[in-house]
Amino acid sequence: MQITTIGLDIAKNVFQVHAIDGDENVVVRKQLRRGQVVRFFQDLPPCLVGLEACATSHYWARELAKLGHDVRLMPARDVKAYVKRNKNDAADAAAICEAVRRPTMRFVSLKSAEQQAQLMQHRARDLLMRQRTQLINAIRAHMAELGITAAQGRSGIKELLAIIADERDMHLPLDARASLMVLAAQLEAMQTSIGLLEKRIVARHRSNQDSKRLETIPGIGVIGATAIAATVTDPAAFQSGRDFAAWVGLVPRQDSTGGKPRLGPISKQGDRYLRRILVGGAVSLLRRAKLSPQRYPWVTQMLARRPFKVVAIALANKMARIAWALLAKGGTYQRLQLAAV
Repeated sequence: MQITTIGLDIAKNVFQVHAIDGDENVVVRKQLRRGQVVRFFQDLPPCLVGLEACATSHYWARELAKLGHDVRLMPARDVKAYVKRNKNDAADAAAICEAVRRPTMRFVSLKSAEQQAQLMQHRARDLLMRQRTQLINAIRAHMAELGITAAQGRSGIKELLAIIADERDMHLPLDARASLMVLAAQLEAMQTSIGLLEKRIVARHRSNQDSKRLETIPGIGVIGATAIAATVTDPAAFQSGRDFAAWVGLVPRQDSTGGKPRLGPISKQGDRYLRRILVGGAVSLLRRAKLSPQRYPWVTQMLARRPFKVVAIALANKMARIAWALLAKGGTYQRLQLAAV
């Protein structure tokens, strides 16, 4: 039998294959161990292979594409609708095989190894920054238990670290100082690691023309520009800037029926990392707009009519649409355009 379509449910060690022929008859339904996957597909003629876009899916898609197969990644949420009754590996593979052939199915762009490496720097930095915040909060909490507090911000934590390092200071018991010195050393090492990652991100930014053009958008800095440039390698995947903003998740959640539109808050769908960066940049821009309202009349007018957070999301949506326009059409951002809106 000539296999035409395969649904492959991937995992850490056990993979499930569901293959059909041109008449949609099931010809293969079996499990494969991790080391058997490549050998199995090497013996097959080129065919359509469907995968869920999840952990390690981009790696396996690249490996199968090298063998000549047409590999397509799909959002797991879209595939779920094709699972019949109970969920198991065999049912998931059959659902993937069914979903990949649907003409209305949405597919995920395949990431290269270099693209994943660039995004890995952002994810690693983000993880270390969260851990740094945990360490700072722990140091503050432990010292507050002993009646030692400091102001918020960098100056405050520097003051606390100076107290920990000063062995002549008798405010800290000996055991408490020993514990806090371990946390302080870990905080210093983590700060060094974050600095190294940021240097590599800045170096990548300086060598990437798309990233440098994105940085010209108000509210988007080096981190945001490099993250967008690494994530959106093919802006043609989106028909418009609105599609890109919706993909990031900067649009209201809909619960409409009977011709009555009902819009709620933004959902957690989309790229959370990009959404957080864009919203953070929008909040920073709004704070600058409050200090110099004449430079940002559109923002100032919105703040007069809407709550701060609503305006921040609207501005982040606008920044996402501008970013897509620069990637798709080239050029740099003209600052006067924001004042003219």
